[in-house]
Amino acid sequence: MVRKILLAIGILVVVTSCSKDLPRQSERQGVTRSATEEDVRRAVLFLGTSLTAGMGVGAERAYPALIQEKIDSLGWPFRTVNAGESGGTSAGGVRRIGWLLRQPVAVLILELGANDGLRGQDIPTLRANLQAIIDLTLEAYPDAQIVIAGMEAPPNLGPDYTSDFRSVFGAVARDNGVHLIPFILDGVAGVPELNQADGIHPTAEGQRVMADVVWKVLEPVLRSIDSLEGF
Repeated sequence: MVRKILLAIGILVVVTSCSKDLPRQSERQGVTRSATEEDVRRAVLFLGTSLTAGMGVGAERAYPALIQEKIDSLGWPFRTVNAGESGGTSAGGVRRIGWLLRQPVAVLILELGANDGLRGQDIPTLRANLQAIIDLTLEAYPDAQIVIAGMEAPPNLGPDYTSDFRSVFGAVARDNGVHLIPFILDGVAGVPELNQADGIHPTAEGQRVMADVVWKVLEPVLRSIDSLEGF
């Protein structure tokens, strides 16, 4: 747990100075496509922070791209969409989700909250934003599956805040009957060889570990969709 918290501190010190331009960059990644056969595949949408964007290693080696490899190996008709954004917050996710939902979404992986913690965002606001993103997604696609990725808060905000922050992800998942990844950096946090020199962002190998953590929850979700829709 100490290792997890130490890296969580680093994660929550994600720079925001470059975030003004990054929403456009994230929207261009994997979202703007020509009318090809690939477009008919339903999206597995990753809405997240620099962890999802693959900061320091590139989107092609970030865990959403690695998830795509796993999907392709099974021959399933899904495509991953990397909507990660450096400095991304839950409020930013609310603003961006409508644009992202212009494509057919089968699954939303919601990896937001780390930068809310950096700003000391109050927990009810974080929770309301996560709920709003879920509501908007299900309003557009009632059959979409939701996966929430949990995160840790820095201990300097006090034990009550860190405890409430940690629990909010599970609470939102329970309230909505959706899927939960308890801690997306499980097995990566605090492991030097799996993190870049900044001690914040995972290396390419760290991203592979993240992909495995996410896949443990996502694989049965996709399998159930595949079975229900008769692919």
